[in-house]
Amino acid sequence: MTTASLKSTPSEPSHGVLEQAAEWFAVLDSGEATAADRSRWESWLAESAEHQEAWRYVERISHRFEPIKASSERQTAITAYERANSVLARRRQVLLGIASIAGSGLLGWITWRHTPLPGTAQAWMADYRTGTGEVREIALSDGTRIWINAVSAFNQDYRPDQRRLQLVKGEVLIDTAADPLRRPFYVETPQGRLQALGTRFTVRLDETETFVAVFEGRIEVRTATTGATTIIPAGQQLRFTDASLAAAEAADPAREAWTRGLLVARNIPLSDVVKELRRHHHGHLGLAPEVADLRVFGGYPVGDPDRTLAMLESVMPIRVHRTQPWWVSIEPRGEAAR
Repeated sequence: MTTASLKSTPSEPSHGVLEQAAEWFAVLDSGEATAADRSRWESWLAESAEHQEAWRYVERISHRFEPIKASSERQTAITAYERANSVLARRRQVLLGIASIAGSGLLGWITWRHTPLPGTAQAWMADYRTGTGEVREIALSDGTRIWINAVSAFNQDYRPDQRRLQLVKGEVLIDTAADPLRRPFYVETPQGRLQALGTRFTVRLDETETFVAVFEGRIEVRTATTGATTIIPAGQQLRFTDASLAAAEAADPAREAWTRGLLVARNIPLSDVVKELRRHHHGHLGLAPEVADLRVFGGYPVGDPDRTLAMLESVMPIRVHRTQPWWVSIEPRGEAAR
C-alpha cells in the first residue's frame, strides 16, 4: 500500500488517503482477499476518522457503477450507463417543467428559490440543469440564448418589469436578446447581481466567489452585502465575493470554448484542467498535490476525459493510474507503481 501524510479534517480526506481507500476497495472487491487482508483493512479503517470518511466516499462512488461491475460486457455497460444518465436528466427536466406549469408560479419562486437549501437540492429543483458530461443550449422566450455547462443549474424568473436568472451551480454562457418590452436583464448569484447591458458573457460559481467574463457589451456588478459596484466592459473579466470586487483583467476568449466541447489551456494549472474534466467524468478523478500546479497548454476535448487524460499523460510528467474503471488518479510520473 502507498503511504501518505494524513490530514486532520475527516470531512475532506487527503488525496493520499482517498487513494489508500480505493486500493483497499480493489483488494476486497477482487474476490481474492484473504483473512489477513481483511484484518489489515480493518486496522487501517480504525486508525482515523479520515480513513472512515474516505472509505464511505469510495463506497458511494462504487454503488453508482454496480450495473457495470456486474456486466460481462463492461464497455457496452459503460456506454449504456452514460446514455441512460443523459436520458434521465432530460426526463427530470420535463417533469420539473410540468410541475411548474401545474401551478407553482410566482409563489413557488418566492417560497423556495430564496430558501437556504443545500447546493445539491437547489440544483435538483432548478428550472434548467445538466448532469455529468451534459452541455445544453437553450433559447428563452425573449430570444436570449444560454449554454449550460455540465453539472450546472439555473432558475428563470421573467416578469413584466424585468428578466431575471438565478445561477445555482456551475457555469453558463449568455447571449442576451433585445427585449421589445425593454426589461432589464439580471443574473443573480450568492455573491451579488449582474445587469447585462446588451451583452454576451459567461458567469461561473467557484465556491465563495463568482467569475464573470464579458465578450460583448457591458456588465454592471453589484455585490450582495456591501453594494459595491463596477462596470465590466467587453474584453474584461473579474471575480467578486459578496463583499468585494477583484481587479478586472483581460478576458480570455478561450473561456467560451467549452460550448464547443473544447478546453483551451493557456498556461493554466493542471488543477484547473482537472476541475473542468470532473464535470464530464463519471466516477472519481483525483489529482496528486505534487502535480496540481503544473502548467498546461493546448486544446483538449473536454467532453472526452479519457482522451484528454491520454493527451496530458503524453506531454507532461504525470501518469494516469486506474485503481478501478471508475476510479482514476493523476500522479507524478516517477512515482512507483502501486
